[in-house]
Amino acid sequence: MVKNRTAKLSRKTKETDIKIELNIDGTGEYKIDTGLKFFDHMLESFSRHGFFDLTIKAVGDIDVDDHHTIEDTGLLLGECFKEALGDKKGIERMGFSIVPMDESLAQVAVDISGRNYTVFDAEFKYQKIGDINSENVKHFMESFANTSLMNINIKAEGDNDHHICEAIFKALARSINSATKITHDQILSTKGKL
Repeated sequence: MVKNRTAKLSRKTKETDIKIELNIDGTGEYKIDTGLKFFDHMLESFSRHGFFDLTIKAVGDIDVDDHHTIEDTGLLLGECFKEALGDKKGIERMGFSIVPMDESLAQVAVDISGRNYTVFDAEFKYQKIGDINSENVKHFMESFANTSLMNINIKAEGDNDHHICEAIFKALARSINSATKITHDQILSTKGKL
């Protein structure tokens, strides 16, 4: 019998106040409000395409800029995945996905190895995508990898920044969905621990 793979965590600093609830084995239901509409859209796509039930309420200093809200959401979401996965017994551990979106293509591979690393090979043409700074897409991925202790490798290309970014979030979701599937009763590591 698989344990309930859920987490409910919060993070409060002088810059942000964030609460996240995650169910890895969900149906893709979401309720997300970060105060940043484009970021909400990306997290909604992540939830739906990964079949993760996800509730996020973030209040941040977005009057300054979007950096702290995006960073701290990534950090807390990573912590939620780490907590919900527990000892990681039985998971596939690695997953990958290739997602097209119109002219764009994103390739994402993850390894839930207990070690964090991020490769982000994607470029955006403009400083902003909707109401977020495009440089913070990479920063979100790094923050998420740091606390989830995942290796995330991203390669994406295209002409439209919105399409590139959305393809990345969808491919990340599908990769993590594959990697978190329970298909056996072992820990996939010669070390005996992930």
